[in-house]
Amino acid sequence: MKNIFDIQELQQFDHVEMIAKEIVEGFITGLHRSPFHGFSIEFAEHRQYNTGESVKHVDWKVYARTDRLFVKQYEEETNLRCQLVIDTSSSMLFPFDKSKGLKKNKLAFSIYCAAALIYLLRRQRDASGLSLFSDEIEFHVEPRLSTVHAELLYGKLAGLLTKGSVELKKGTNAVDVLHQIAENIHKRSLVIIFSDMLDSQPSEELFSALQHLRYNKHEVVLFHVTDKKLEKEFEFSNRPHKFIDLETGDLVRFNPSDVRKTYKETVEKYFHELKVKCGQFQIDLVEADMNEDFKEVLSKFFVKRERLL
Repeated sequence: MKNIFDIQELQQFDHVEMIAKEIVEGFITGLHRSPFHGFSIEFAEHRQYNTGESVKHVDWKVYARTDRLFVKQYEEETNLRCQLVIDTSSSMLFPFDKSKGLKKNKLAFSIYCAAALIYLLRRQRDASGLSLFSDEIEFHVEPRLSTVHAELLYGKLAGLLTKGSVELKKGTNAVDVLHQIAENIHKRSLVIIFSDMLDSQPSEELFSALQHLRYNKHEVVLFHVTDKKLEKEFEFSNRPHKFIDLETGDLVRFNPSDVRKTYKETVEKYFHELKVKCGQFQIDLVEADMNEDFKEVLSKFFVKRERLL
């Protein structure tokens, strides 16, 4: 399957929906050759009626026109509502390259994942909504199924990929924002969050906000987006580097090899606590490496959807 950063021809046009389709079609092709082949991956709105099955979902209008029996395959699968929540704080711009804008970083990965999920949801006649946040909610619209609504979401995501949208020193206030989102989603939904979780240590306040979503009967999937090679393994070359905090602008200089062991131990402790807390609150935590393909993200979505419906 293609990684989003392998399809440069599509990226140059900033056509988010086209790229989303490319990701999804590649993923579905892979499913046909994988253990996931049992998932609902046929997206036709009708399928031919099989002798002996219930006629409850037969489309009689189609029968009147064609004299053939077809079943409305997704009539009972239109009730899933999915709210996609993306962290747009400056830390999500890592690794930051001002000359390239937003073409390869954690935010771009999250945007394309969200676009692919919107495409999948629409193909399965499920409704999608979108929330963008940093230190405040920047955009919020609840799930809908219409074409106009989908175009609005794709347009909003595409706007985040332009150089003009790059904004440094933009912090995160996930605690307050997630509480607000929990209150703003009025119907039971699947809430999918894309964030590097660099607001702070995984504090009780942060998990209280995530638990608020669960208390309101929402299902929650947290995609913890990282650059695994650099942020977890700290694989920088053995020479002095200048490190700048994208959210505060603070700058430090040191040789990564001098702190690599301590850094990796600290990060591992952080990730372990994150996993434990999510497990306690029945939140699905998925580590999403921005340098990998989208199989993990889309597969997790399929598993969750099958469980809910």
